[in-house]
Amino acid sequence: MSRAYRYYDAPTGPMLIVATEEAICGLYFAGPERKREIVPDAAAVPDDGRPILAECARQLDEYFAGARTTFDLPLLLEGTPFQLTVWNELAKVAYGTTMSYGELARRAGLPKEAVRAVGSANGSNPVSIVVPCHRIIGADGSLTGYGGGLENKEMLLALEADQLSLL
Repeated sequence: MSRAYRYYDAPTGPMLIVATEEAICGLYFAGPERKREIVPDAAAVPDDGRPILAECARQLDEYFAGARTTFDLPLLLEGTPFQLTVWNELAKVAYGTTMSYGELARRAGLPKEAVRAVGSANGSNPVSIVVPCHRIIGADGSLTGYGGGLENKEMLLALEADQLSLL
């Protein structure tokens, strides 16, 4: 399955979109200070005109403009069965809301002892923003680790809260 990538200039900084012919398989905050290098794996080619890449960028534009609260993109999530369970539950966290890692574990049907593993799965989410890992916070309400940087997590949560206040 061939993959292509393109960069997206988000208000939060550069992002990297990776897709197969039919599905988004990666959306990362890019750059040397992030978990993801600015160039994806060697097998991916630069944007070769795949409509899915343009559609993802369009939906991100709408999200950042406050005109989109959910994404309608086909996704190819590759992970362990545990990660997929967490990511599927994570995808259900509503726009403008937050929940703790413990609550995410509970909703995924996992024991409370799995909270650290849930946090690790959350941190391995390959499709940030679309699968909203930024909406998961500490049990005490604090903003905790985020692969895109805590400043971006704070900005995304503020964007969503501001848009909800306008509805």
